[in-house]
Amino acid sequence: MKLIPQMLAAAAILIAPVAHADGLVDNVNGITLDEKGEIVRFNGIMFNREGIVTALLTPKQRRPKKPEWKLDMGGRLLMPGLIDAHGHVMGLGFQTLQLDLSGTRSLDEALKKIGDYAAANPTKWIMGRGWNQERWGLGRFPTAADLDRVVSDRPVWLERVDGHAGWANTRAMTLAGVSPSSKDPVGGRIERDAKGVPTGVFIDAAAALIQKAVPNATPRERNAAFLAAQESLLSVGVTATTDMGTTVDDWLTYRRMGDLGLMKFRIMSYAGGVDTALAVAGQGPTPWLYSDRLRMGGIKLYLDGALGSRGAWLKADYADAPGQKGLGFLSDDQLLNLMSRGTMDNFQLAIHAIGDRANNQALNAIEVVADSYKGDDRRWRIEHAQVIDPADLPRFGKLGVIASMQPTHQTSDRTMAEARLGPDRLKGAYAWRSILQNGGKLSFGSDFPVESPNPFAGWAAAFTRQDADMQPFGGWRPEEIVTREQAWAGFSIWAAYAGFAEQKIGRLAPGMRADFIILDRDPLLASPSELRGTRVLETWVNGERVWMPKK
Repeated sequence: MKLIPQMLAAAAILIAPVAHADGLVDNVNGITLDEKGEIVRFNGIMFNREGIVTALLTPKQRRPKKPEWKLDMGGRLLMPGLIDAHGHVMGLGFQTLQLDLSGTRSLDEALKKIGDYAAANPTKWIMGRGWNQERWGLGRFPTAADLDRVVSDRPVWLERVDGHAGWANTRAMTLAGVSPSSKDPVGGRIERDAKGVPTGVFIDAAAALIQKAVPNATPRERNAAFLAAQESLLSVGVTATTDMGTTVDDWLTYRRMGDLGLMKFRIMSYAGGVDTALAVAGQGPTPWLYSDRLRMGGIKLYLDGALGSRGAWLKADYADAPGQKGLGFLSDDQLLNLMSRGTMDNFQLAIHAIGDRANNQALNAIEVVADSYKGDDRRWRIEHAQVIDPADLPRFGKLGVIASMQPTHQTSDRTMAEARLGPDRLKGAYAWRSILQNGGKLSFGSDFPVESPNPFAGWAAAFTRQDADMQPFGGWRPEEIVTREQAWAGFSIWAAYAGFAEQKIGRLAPGMRADFIILDRDPLLASPSELRGTRVLETWVNGERVWMPKK
């Protein structure tokens, strides 16, 4: 961890021309959405010492004669900073600093990478994330025996790409006390062989059986992870993100970074459970801190796992695993109790639901709890909302539910979803347009580090339903495409609305925060492949330039 002091020092350098001075950024090709989603064009932007926009200027408008400072952008594209409506800040940071298996395409490739990493890093535990047996075409989960072939002298613990399963070697299972007599916890499953012996994969709540033995990250390691995540997000133009499932340790890290003046982007925090929200915020959401950079305003609840690990809770059996319907984490009564505890203290509820049964349970609970808050602006959220029974789609509009979805999940999951669900249950899967047509609301994110935090990949996926390799235009189930402008709104004004931040961020207008990015191309004119390749040249938050590519 010798790099941490240097990282802290580098992050502390302010590279704006004059921090918090009244300024003018001129000669830009400026675009923003207004509050209704209409495109607004301008060629200059002014903001004050507090980082608040004071004017958007058109070519016919006079410029101030003597601004405190002025920059000429040479006609480059300027647009509002983008917002990721569902991410995991510390998860991204730790993935950046630990072993990353997300790019591996076979078990053998992953094992070689693990072995090489272990040889180069003589740590007590080998930690990492990103494996995906579906991408490997393995046809099964990996096993402890597979891991033991490359690392047997030290414990290894590797989270699946979606964070809903973990892979351990024999040494890790021994240290954690896992044996054939270990029982499946509620909301979790231990993968076993034909004799009932744990094979090394632990799904959802079962992962805690191994995690209890994993050493906790030190504050210095957490600082480094935060700074790595911040650098990654700012580099792709994300100036604000939700943080879904914030822990007390995460919150302490954010406060530490804010107190040191090292928090450059914005975090809308959703506590990982009611108890965490009450421990951090007390009897209601926190105020905005650090010039509107940090606020805990909501609570995240989990109802099921993920499709990839067959943990998503379905109404009918998995098409490729008869007898399995996934994992439901909470009973109806437990869910209603947790929601009531959170809403009575004015926390916003964000409910993780992937399978059609979990989404149905979430909608049922929202309908019950909402009856006690008629007329209140609660903005109920369902995170992912990946597989929905078509009969439940109208309820999103009726109940005013925000579907917080991730476009790149559709492009990465499509073949796996077909296998898991079969052709007859795809109609309500990744149903973006249907949500809107039924009166519901959307917000878009990436679920980083599950997917890349690059919002331009998500933007392109949303209006094409295809990834970089898919042809022809139209993609998978093209009837669920949204427009290019709606996709932009999902990563801007709609994402801000989903976090009760639409009066601060998401667009550029007088009174809004001066969060913007300078790009190498116009995203409204770029082809889908060009949009994915967009490069961010500068990132500004609160009227300060906080990121540029390293030379």
